[in-house]
Amino acid sequence: MELRDLRYLVAIADAGNVGRAAASLFVSQPALSYALRRLESELGVRLFDRHPGGVTATPAGHDVIAEARRTLTAADRVHATAERHRRAESGVLRVGFEATGAGELTTRARAEFARRHPGVRVEPKRFDWGGEVPALRDGRVDVAFAWLPADLSELRSEVVHTEPRVVGLAVTHPLASRPSLSIMDIADEPLMWTRRAPRPWVDWWAVNPRPDGRPPVWGPTNDNVEEMLEQVAEGAAVCIAPASMGHYYTRPDLAWTPLTDVEPLRVALAWAAPGPLVDDFVQVVRTLISP
Repeated sequence: MELRDLRYLVAIADAGNVGRAAASLFVSQPALSYALRRLESELGVRLFDRHPGGVTATPAGHDVIAEARRTLTAADRVHATAERHRRAESGVLRVGFEATGAGELTTRARAEFARRHPGVRVEPKRFDWGGEVPALRDGRVDVAFAWLPADLSELRSEVVHTEPRVVGLAVTHPLASRPSLSIMDIADEPLMWTRRAPRPWVDWWAVNPRPDGRPPVWGPTNDNVEEMLEQVAEGAAVCIAPASMGHYYTRPDLAWTPLTDVEPLRVALAWAAPGPLVDDFVQVVRTLISP
């Protein structure tokens, strides 16, 4: 049994169909069917029941697939750890963030780290809507400023930044002239949201449910900050964002108004494993935020 066999197994389970799984894996359907039969023979159990619409995992298959997922996750961590050390030896530190990250702290930390390590190339890596955490897990970045809430299990992390939230509106919106807003002031306004982030993350930003128990009025969806702001500027919806977004994304067609009665954004510095460069970056951030 090889890791490739386990990846095939998980792909079939996710697709529920050998043909679709084969297409996603860029292998032929006969080759994937043969690999599945060979794995079932090796394990001595039937992993899937076949039917006209595809396949369904057997009870044994459910358990084997769960273990396969855990094994693949562990294998990915092995590769990610090796990659982090390879980058450290080559003098590269990749810092993940989304949108405005941790505000000015993000830029200050990278600049101070670069000053202390002139031979190291610091690469900022921007992600959309919670994408910095998966990037940490699979080794695409070494350290990240993660917007909470986020699943940081099995990662090291500490909260390093907080900031209030604001409402983004078109400048022509009737509420744009208000000095501040409460969450119930925008209760009936269509709200921008995304399908790309985990649902708890979406609900936290949307303040769902609202204080009166109602859900938000869900407006258009977006895949990134730029799409969100375009739709807000044209008046299709409002958005809830960190206060720093009002500074980093200044536009003449947008108004940013303080949201007074919701908890602030907390940003955690997160990393998957220690290493010389990661440890030094963490220490830089700690120094910058210390009183």
